[in-house]
Amino acid sequence: MKEALFYTKLAEGRVRCTLCPHDCSIREGRRGACGVRVNRGGVLYTLVADRVVSRALDPIEKKPFFHFYPGSTSYSIATVGCNLRCLFCQNWEISQWPKGRRPLDAHEDPEAPDRVWPQREAAPERILGERVTPEQLVAAAIRSGAHSIAYTYTEPTIFYELAYETATLARARGLKNLFVTNGFISEPALRQIVPLLDGANVDLKFFKEDSYRRIAGARLHPILEAIRLYRTLGVWVEVTTLVIPGLNDSEEELRQIAEFVASVGPEVPWHVSQFYPAYKMLDRGRTPVVTLRQARAIGLEAGLRYVYEGNVPGEGGEHTYCYTCQALLIARYGFVLLRNRIRQGRCPECGTPIDGVEMDGIEERHASRGSPV
Repeated sequence: MKEALFYTKLAEGRVRCTLCPHDCSIREGRRGACGVRVNRGGVLYTLVADRVVSRALDPIEKKPFFHFYPGSTSYSIATVGCNLRCLFCQNWEISQWPKGRRPLDAHEDPEAPDRVWPQREAAPERILGERVTPEQLVAAAIRSGAHSIAYTYTEPTIFYELAYETATLARARGLKNLFVTNGFISEPALRQIVPLLDGANVDLKFFKEDSYRRIAGARLHPILEAIRLYRTLGVWVEVTTLVIPGLNDSEEELRQIAEFVASVGPEVPWHVSQFYPAYKMLDRGRTPVVTLRQARAIGLEAGLRYVYEGNVPGEGGEHTYCYTCQALLIARYGFVLLRNRIRQGRCPECGTPIDGVEMDGIEERHASRGSPV
């Protein structure tokens, strides 16, 4: 175990974790909402500072980042745990693993005192994962030929200490750092890691407080503030919304999300992705493609320059077009980049600058990183 960042000591041996907006008050021997930060003797420890449960070399488009070094690969890592309890989580086996084996039922209160559920099966004492060091992760990323490291799959905020140390070393070796995040992070934690981050893809799941509370165990306002702050502090931001039939697919809510994203910046890409049944949400089918097309139209009407339809390869909604002349600039099929016509960051037809980071691609950009270790 490693002493955690962002906590204060309270009376009677309690600690208050301030890493995310849950602000968990944790008694001796108990864990916070994420399941991976534990109070031992009045000191808060992280259980995942040296454990990863998943790592893989992914196309950058899988994160999804469509405007950050398109065509590159990202070395992607995760630990177990998450500070949300989304009933539709695609990776619930690892995100919810430290909290006990029984999934949280829809009627159970995710904001319960102490963020513990004594009626549930006890959380496992052993933390699942491969023991690694930040140095080993960075070395593996370089050997893989990746251009970046993505902290992803679960929620990077809850493995903050590992992410921070790894990102520090990665930056020194010329790698980029990316958060794929639910955005539920405290402002001090966000501000501390931002100098090491190059991009953040933030899930904006709903635009209703009630939906966030009931279905994800979180609150909307801190997530909106995090998205704004990431962008204000110079991190390249993309936003993803999983469009769930009967929950957040109304024209009103999609328009509210689109207008918010546009208020952060018209250059911010918005990914509207197809839902498919998972975890505790098996009572509805996949999102119809027509709904995604309507969402894309709403986003463009709201003033966004780039709106993408996710999880439906071959439908055409994954391409990048010039927002001035509508020329096809980047053709994709799923996570595969088929063609990139952007040169010197501009549309070859009308010369419009295309928003993003190194939108020409990554053909010869590995030389300055140094030799693999």
